[in-house]
Amino acid sequence: ASGWYTVPVLWAVEKGITTGTSETTFGPGAVCNRAQVVTFLWRAAGKPEVSESNPFVDVPAGCFYESAVLWAYANGITTGTDTDHFSPNAPCSRAQVVTFLHRFHGCPEPTVESVFPDVNSGDFYHKAVLWAAQRGITVGMDGGCFKPNLPCTRAQTVTFLYRDEKNP
Repeated sequence: ASGWYTVPVLWAVEKGITTGTSETTFGPGAVCNRAQVVTFLWRAAGKPEVSESNPFVDVPAGCFYESAVLWAYANGITTGTDTDHFSPNAPCSRAQVVTFLHRFHGCPEPTVESVFPDVNSGDFYHKAVLWAAQRGITVGMDGGCFKPNLPCTRAQTVTFLYRDEKNP
């Protein structure tokens, strides 16, 4: 009840973004894979219909994340890990989650130049992290760093989504 992620988790359950890992658990420290993150984002967007054909050999027809991945692909949120693969079971890094959110919003330009010492201007996620920090979606982690390559946990993922909705 007193976790830093409690309000975002309750919000995510209420909005139908997640049902948890069981009827009574959420698994806040469990790592989110790419399929889960895109599915959470798709659900947060209202589960838009998609008619895109599937370019990914590793996204089986009828799987729980198929519509989410095809929606994300059709809307430029993801291009996959290569032309034929989405890598749904791969852990999703903090940088990837923030990049998906940034692309979902059309890649707006941040107005801040530097926020975290571990995010460099040449990184693919540079603008996404600056934008997310500017909007209050992320405040970083211990030591004032973003830690872009760490796997994003379920608690962190729903917190990013919650803050995104609450900080327009």
